[in-house]
Parts: sequence; structure tokens; C-alpha cells
Amino acid sequence: MKEYISKQHQVLRPAEQIYAAISRFDHLTPALADKVEEWQATEERCSFKAKGFTVKLRMEERVEPRHVKITGDEGGVPIDFALWIQLHKVDEADTRLRVVLHVELNMMMKMMIGSKLQEAVDRIAEGIAGAMNGAMPNF
Repeated sequence: MKEYISKQHQVLRPAEQIYAAISRFDHLTPALADKVEEWQATEERCSFKAKGFTVKLRMEERVEPRHVKITGDEGGVPIDFALWIQLHKVDEADTRLRVVLHVELNMMMKMMIGSKLQEAVDRIAEGIAGAMNGAMPNF
């Protein structure tokens, strides 16, 4: 498996508060519902359309307040992957956030989309950190 690691971002909030926001797909509905097509979410699973393809995800693992692991759900993503959102508590109101993608790609796919996956992982981490540092509802 190939690993793509985002830059680390500082979030000036308690790790527990960030974890509460990212550990349930239904908490992401206000942020994502108008950005993707056909967004549907429960606590454990979500699905949406991106560029005409249906994507289905599920929460594979949660360790409060340290990380969540997201994987593809049945029939939703044609590649084997795990997306980790990791939180490191520095102090009460200072958390470091990083996103790590583990994905199974053949050599041709690595060459074709490897740099795009790295950019995507960096954008996801930056987006989460930006949203958490801005106005965020209490969960």
C-alpha cells in the first residue's frame, strides 16, 4: 500500500471537540450537503456523487479523541483504501491535525494519480483545519 501524508495543521480547539465533529458523517452534512450531489449520511456511513460516480464510505475505526479511520463501503469505491484523520493534543486548546491515506494502487495508477492524491490529502487536511479554526458549531 502506498501512503500519502498531509502537512500537519494547528487547530486552536480541544481535540475532543474536533473529534466530535469528524467522528460522525451526519455531523458533516451542513458542510458538505451543498458541495456534492446526492449527499446522504448517518453516523456510520455516507454516500454522494462525485463527477458522476457514487462514492460510499464508512467509519471503520474511532479512537476518541485521537483518530478516525474511513474506508470504502460495499459497492462504493473501486480501490482498497483507508483515510485516517489523526489528532494530536498539544494542550487543552491546541491540537495538531494530519490526514493519512493508505491506498492500494498498481504502478500505472501511482504514476497517473499519485501527485493528485497527495494534493487531495493536503487539501482535505487544510479544509478540516480551516473549518475547525473558524466558526464551528458545538457538538
